[in-house]
Amino acid sequence: MDINQYQRGARATARYPDVGQNPIYPTLGLAGEAGEVADKVKKVLRDRQGVFDLNTREAIKLELGDVLWYVAQLASELGFDLEDVAQANLDKLSSRAARGQIAGSGDDR
Repeated sequence: MDINQYQRGARATARYPDVGQNPIYPTLGLAGEAGEVADKVKKVLRDRQGVFDLNTREAIKLELGDVLWYVAQLASELGFDLEDVAQANLDKLSSRAARGQIAGSGDDR
């Protein structure tokens, strides 16, 4: 499956207020799901001495799928194809690497 195919499939399951005109809902969902991923990783550090067993890895995979779903919805709400979003990110990172600016912080490096 390519990433735009995923985006179309995910869009077919979108059920939230004002789908097509509501970037706020998927933005909030994205933040919530990313927090769930972070919480599962935190618990690996706290409870499993940093060891990611198969069950935990599978649980995180499912949460990452939820993150991806919300990314796809937000991209759709803003009129972007995920392929274009992914390519823009790779182009940005490639430019930073070529200029020796991968490390550090700030959007304009």
